[in-house]
Amino acid sequence: MARLTSNLPLSRQAPTTAVCLIKGHLRATSRMVKNHHLSLLLRSLLEHRRIKTILGSQLAVAAVLINIAHPLATPATAQESETVLVSPPQVFTTAPPSVRYPVDNIAITQGFSFFHPAIDLDGIIGDPIYSIMPGIITRIEFSSLGYGNSIIIDHQNHYHSLYAHLSRISVKVGDKINTNTVIGTIGTSGRAFGDHLHLEVRYQDQTINPKTLLPQTK
Repeated sequence: MARLTSNLPLSRQAPTTAVCLIKGHLRATSRMVKNHHLSLLLRSLLEHRRIKTILGSQLAVAAVLINIAHPLATPATAQESETVLVSPPQVFTTAPPSVRYPVDNIAITQGFSFFHPAIDLDGIIGDPIYSIMPGIITRIEFSSLGYGNSIIIDHQNHYHSLYAHLSRISVKVGDKINTNTVIGTIGTSGRAFGDHLHLEVRYQDQTINPKTLLPQTK
């Protein structure tokens, strides 16, 4: 019996089962790839939208917290922000009613410094000492160490003053005094080298140079 053969070229012959399976797998893979890319795109869009929502919520919460902490805060440039962070110079917002030197004969023997937060005023044992401003005596100490015999006065306007190394104290705690009141006399009590008055001034609990408060001298 004669063998049946096809006269069609090989390329035009009906595809075999294996070829059909391969083509079907390729089409399925292509669809999967397309669907995969589409899925990635949709997921990216959703994630982007979710991130924007989350960030938007967090930024809104942060803005509320900032407004609560700084209700008077206003937008500022970078230069203005830097200026705010720099500590301003000492400004006395409460002007004292009257100020005087605590001694009659003014002679400063040691000035204000980091290691000596006061000024020393020369004098002779027994010279009168006055309060630099009106106030109330809040503390008196008699000692042979440190400040020696000393007085602290509250001037009730954010100012306090301390007078140290006195030879005699003429007031008591609770006394109301003015700039004409003799509170004591110059001495050498405590840790003192020679008779003089050690004067300290504090403003809003910070030690300041007394000369920035006292009247100008010639």
